[in-house]
Amino acid sequence: MRNISLTLKQFIKPALLALGLVILGFSTYAQGDLAKGKAIFQGKCTACHAVDKQVVGPALGPQLDQEPDEKWLIKWVQNNQALIAAKDPKAVAIYNKFNQSNMTLFADLSDADVSNILAYVRDEWKKDQQPPVTPAGAAVAEKGPSNIMILGLIGVIVVAFIIILVLNKVIKTLEKLILNKPDLLLPEPVEPVVPVDRYATVKKLIKNKKFVFFVLLCVSIAGGGWTWMTMWNTNIHQGYQPVQPIKFPHDLHAGAMQIKCQYCHSGAYKSKNATIPSLNICMNCHKTISARMGAKTPSTEIAKIYDALGYDPQTQKYDSTKAHPIQWIRIHNLPDLVYFNHSQHAKVAGLKCQTCHGPVETMKEVYQYSPLTMKWCIQCHKRTGINYKDNGYYEKMEAIHDRIKRGDKITEAEMGGIECAKCHY
Repeated sequence: MRNISLTLKQFIKPALLALGLVILGFSTYAQGDLAKGKAIFQGKCTACHAVDKQVVGPALGPQLDQEPDEKWLIKWVQNNQALIAAKDPKAVAIYNKFNQSNMTLFADLSDADVSNILAYVRDEWKKDQQPPVTPAGAAVAEKGPSNIMILGLIGVIVVAFIIILVLNKVIKTLEKLILNKPDLLLPEPVEPVVPVDRYATVKKLIKNKKFVFFVLLCVSIAGGGWTWMTMWNTNIHQGYQPVQPIKFPHDLHAGAMQIKCQYCHSGAYKSKNATIPSLNICMNCHKTISARMGAKTPSTEIAKIYDALGYDPQTQKYDSTKAHPIQWIRIHNLPDLVYFNHSQHAKVAGLKCQTCHGPVETMKEVYQYSPLTMKWCIQCHKRTGINYKDNGYYEKMEAIHDRIKRGDKITEAEMGGIECAKCHY
């Protein structure tokens, strides 16, 4: 009888653990990648697409019904121009169907990100297609376990646990009855009372060399992993957002006002650096605009521009003795060993600023969106196709290669060898 009681006591802890795991499992049921897909869809796709209607681009729900091949869709979203250039039949058909309009490239999205977006769009489209009331006799779509099934299963587990507790209580009562009537059982030998050592299990484990080795091995692996991840992320400033001397709202200028990035950062198309705009660019608009849209009082941030230029908005005159530079804080700062040319990416490759800098048109204040690591750059270079048609740079290289084939003399200067950026950063 005592053995049965001990067995039940040992069973209670695993039963409690199993109950907790079941409840946890059901609480996390169906919490998959739809939330991630929704976040990415709203951040990158809603400007041109909707699930159930045409905006700039077509409605995505019907399009996914027509094209179930998810691997092909991932390639299309990441780099549709490469598929069109390769004369993929599906890509060319879509390109011609929608007046040969180029879709934005999303080379920064991984395969998992695109799969999450597709899952979200299919789920929303399926909801739109379902009728509000199921007609009598119609087949009900399978939606997974219902709340009644979940509650019923939990109830069965709780009832089983209560039965175990009741049986344990009954066994204890029988043990007391037997102790009160010792003639029912043979007398058990009386064992001497030994003081209980609370730390006996710990002492036993410490003396177990295999256990100690296993613990040390786990600690070493965990410490090594933590050290590796810490060193791996050294000097990575993703999410860095310093406090700037002027709170310039990109969401207002690039988002609501739809001012192109190159209007302020004109160097991105013609030089290595995108350049920080000079204050005279700001004054093209803010000489007459002194407050935010709908505000009744002048903006304190615009007043900082006036103060830096020594400009008096009342007299509309400049005082050069009061002018001083604005000390902007650099956000995107690559190591000195890295050479990055904005014009090669923005003009030659035709990449959008958002490819590296993220959705700046939605940022109150700019922060470092991408990790800017070598791995991140290499992955982008592997996915991004080269648009060599009607491109002066590649046409020049092609002409030089033709001359090499004919045996003509080619100098380093013709290959760009005397350009400043070849030697000077």
